[in-house]
Amino acid sequence: MSTHTFLGMPALIESKQMQDLLSLAERVARTNVAVLITGETGSGKELVARAIHHYSPRNSKPWVDVNCAALPEHLVESELFGYERGAFSGAATTKAGLFELAHTGTLFLDEIGELDRRMQVKLLRVLDGTPYYRLGGVRKISVDVQIVSATNLNLEEGRRTGQFRSDLYHRLSQVHLKVPPLRERPDDVASLAGLFLRQQDPRYCFSPEAIDALRGRFWAGNVRELRNLVSKSVIFASSFCIEPADLAVAVELPESAAGVEDSMVSLERLEKQTIFKALEQSSGHHQRAAELLGISRRTLSRRLKVYGTSETQEISVV
Repeated sequence: MSTHTFLGMPALIESKQMQDLLSLAERVARTNVAVLITGETGSGKELVARAIHHYSPRNSKPWVDVNCAALPEHLVESELFGYERGAFSGAATTKAGLFELAHTGTLFLDEIGELDRRMQVKLLRVLDGTPYYRLGGVRKISVDVQIVSATNLNLEEGRRTGQFRSDLYHRLSQVHLKVPPLRERPDDVASLAGLFLRQQDPRYCFSPEAIDALRGRFWAGNVRELRNLVSKSVIFASSFCIEPADLAVAVELPESAAGVEDSMVSLERLEKQTIFKALEQSSGHHQRAAELLGISRRTLSRRLKVYGTSETQEISVV
């Protein structure tokens, strides 16, 4: 087993695929090349990107990340390149763009495949070293950043269909790192599950049979799915030793043979027990319980009102 530590967190890697990938990321980090990281959703692309920054000579300089898919189309340019006061309605002050904020450091462009063609042209010019203007600006700005980008899309297919520019693809992928899906590296499942479980509640452990069950899953959602399943398994566990049956309950609701009416009753009872168990795990902290359940604080409050339990009332697990 190899333990890579960065960002103050241990990353326990047992699979040869990930050991080789992180070793390559460490070598790439010593250069100034643009790195494209591809892989399925939840496979760990951002982890690799942060490792590159951590191992690079720029590690004491800014790390700036942006999810390109999360930016409204009309705001992409102003977010990346900034704007001057009065450049458009609502621009009350001058704002530096993300390229400026990342100057001398690393800019991580997540979901790069979601950029529209117009912004792809503007981005390419900046990546080629051409100074640019802020929106509404009259002074050109030059920046020194290392570009790391990531996507779960097939950019090769995007090039063939014309959705992604070939010249930008080649500029971004001077080095191309592919993160393998979790199902192709089952050796990492046990160590990652153990890490997530300790972060959740160090009193718990997995039985050997539960570890075998985890190794055998397909993991369509990769590491993100594993983390979520570990969180739910603590909620559903009947003891501090998590068994395969606890995992099965966390994955899906049990079927009822007593008809639709009984199924609805079972569902309501299971929901209530799950919420109360989450509150027990979080020592009654509602925000933390909501995070464990994957729901909003407001939704949790509404469900507690349905159960006749107030925000301040002491809760016992049924």
